[in-house]
This record gives sequence, C-alpha cells and structure tokens, in this order.
Amino acid sequence: MTQKELGELRRRFRPDKNAISRIYGCYVNSNKEVISYLDESLGRLAQEEGEKYLSLLKKGLSGALGRNLIDIVFSTQQVADSDEHRLLRSLRDSHLKDADVRERFYQTVIQSLDMGESNYLILLAHDAYDVPRKGKDNEVQADASDEVFSYIVCCVCPVKDGKLELGYFSGDNEFHSNLAKQIVAPPELGFLFPAFDDRAANIYNALFYARKPEELHHEFIDAVFHTEAPMSAAEQKEAFQAALTGALERACSMEVVQTVHERLREQIEQHKESKDPEPLVLSPREMGEILRDSGVDEAHVNAFREQCEERFGGNVALNPENIIDARRFEIKTPDAAVSIVPEHSYLVETRIIDGRKYLLLPADEGVEVNGLPVEIVPDLSLIHI
Repeated sequence: MTQKELGELRRRFRPDKNAISRIYGCYVNSNKEVISYLDESLGRLAQEEGEKYLSLLKKGLSGALGRNLIDIVFSTQQVADSDEHRLLRSLRDSHLKDADVRERFYQTVIQSLDMGESNYLILLAHDAYDVPRKGKDNEVQADASDEVFSYIVCCVCPVKDGKLELGYFSGDNEFHSNLAKQIVAPPELGFLFPAFDDRAANIYNALFYARKPEELHHEFIDAVFHTEAPMSAAEQKEAFQAALTGALERACSMEVVQTVHERLREQIEQHKESKDPEPLVLSPREMGEILRDSGVDEAHVNAFREQCEERFGGNVALNPENIIDARRFEIKTPDAAVSIVPEHSYLVETRIIDGRKYLLLPADEGVEVNGLPVEIVPDLSLIHI
C-alpha cells in the first residue's frame, strides 16, 4: 500500500462516507476474561458516540508506512489452505455477521495478546468501498466504479480508569469530586484485511498497526497471521548500527557518521517534498554508495553489505526513517551529552590535543547555559607577549 491509498481509506471513517452498518467488539479484563460484548448499529448510536467509534478505527490506520504500519505477507500456501487466513476471510465475507466466527477470532486474540495489567476493547468493523475509477488523466471519477473493496478493520484499545476531577453538580449547586468511569484509549494495535494495493483487494497482504513502532506485539502477529513478525523500527535501527560498527570497526569515525546521517536526512526531506506515495527505501548497495562517498574503502563497504544481509536477510530494503532520527543529532560521552541541530552537524569536529581526544564546537555568539547567556573569554595565561 502507498500513503495515498491509505489516505483514501482513512477518509472513509466519517459518518457520511462509510458503509459500516454495525460495530462489534469484545471487552476483556487483564485475566483474559470477557466482561461484555459489543454489537451496535452505527446508525442508531448518538452522533457523538458513532464518531468516537469511527475515530478509534481510523487511528488504527494512522502513522507512517514501514514504521507504525507494517505489511503482513501471507504465503501462497496460507492463502490456499490455512486456518488463520480462512478465519480472516470468513470475517470479511460474512461482513462480521457470523457470531461464531467473531468468537473464534476474539478467543484467538485473547489467548495470545499480552496487554499487561490493562483491560482492553477489541473493536471490529466491516466496510464496502465502491472504489471510484480513475480516468486517463489520473483524475478520480466519483460517479464511475469498477470494483467494490470489501474489508475489515480491527483495533485493540486499552481501557483505563478515569481520573478524579472536580465537577459541578447542578442539583446541589455545589462542586464535588467526580470520578470519570473507565475510558477507552486510542488503539495500541490493529490491522486492515485485506490490503488495499493498487486500489484493489490484495488477499496476500494485511496491514498491521502498532502505536509504538518499537512494540509490535509479536505474539498477536504470530497468533492472528501465523507469519514471522517483521523487525520493529527499534530493531531495525539497532541492527543497522551493529552492521555499521561491525563492518567499519575503527573506520567508523565521527566524519563518516556525520556524512551518513546528513545524506539520509537529506533523502528523507527530499522524499517528503516530492510527495511520493511510495515509502522511501534504500538497498544495501545504495547504502554502500553513501559509505563510499564518505571516504570508506571498498573492503569495508563490502563488509557492510554482508553484515546487512546477515542481520536483515536477503533482498533487504532499509527505511531511512527507521535507522536514523532525522530530527536530532546527539553526541554522548560517559560524562556529557551534546545535541546539535541536524542540518548543522558538520560544525562538530574531532581533535587530538596533547594526546587527549576532544570534540570541538564553534561558539562565537549566542552561548547559553541553562538559559543564562554567558561569554567565552580568552585565558590570558595562555597569551604570550
């Protein structure tokens, strides 16, 4: 899926745009016990309630592709004959109306998912999208359609205790403490099935959502999809850093890291400006070219490629947004930390003076310490007359 296709689906989650007739759900406590079931007609709910449910489902399709939103790929064998794919298809094909199928799905989630001590709500909805045709000029023809995209959306929302607040009670004409009851929080995880690829259904893929890219809930992915969970953003970053330091060893200098970070940051910015709907990815070969441009010799470049294949697997495509933080450039020593505006990271230099290693940072003007302006004055004892 592309970001543009994702946006097309997200716009469905408004009262006047979707074809969702009912909202289904299951409220579960931390002991894996079902507290209650949800089966509500969306059209009969109060407008505010209906919009709340749609907002929660929409959040299950939020974030960045390749980071919060991960492609789940089914094998040909799974699609042909597997319990997990058959269950997902049954949910979709029945439009979620089969209570036995819903219960099988709920139990699959309940028996596997680890939400710690939190209660949670499993939400399910089915929608049928009459996909508008695109003309030769690539413009959408709202009154013409060749396909109906039938899909389900699931999200798992933590349910948290409300906070004690001071509230006004009109009957007493007084203010009293008022404890809000349990509140449904934004989704922690969820998925879309099938994927919406090339503006059509792709039953070989699902789109998985994780609110925290570093916490993918592998146990959920394994139970519901029976596929190997993809590496989280945090795991990708850790593997990339290990490949870089393992391959370059002593050649992993400040100058090399600065250049790699700056080149990747520039590519991320250029990709955003281009509004390309496809996620930005780089192959190990393209990463090797960046290293080569940074002055790294061919032997170390080849070693890096080998490390990438070993840690990420064959045909790896690296997402720059997962392997660097484009919004900051931080340098740490055991005793200090320095944060630099990323586009000015080139200002930092390394020096060895009298056998000691130093980081040098220009400080001509505007120097502050904890918000207090300070002046840097020359040490007169070092001035020779």
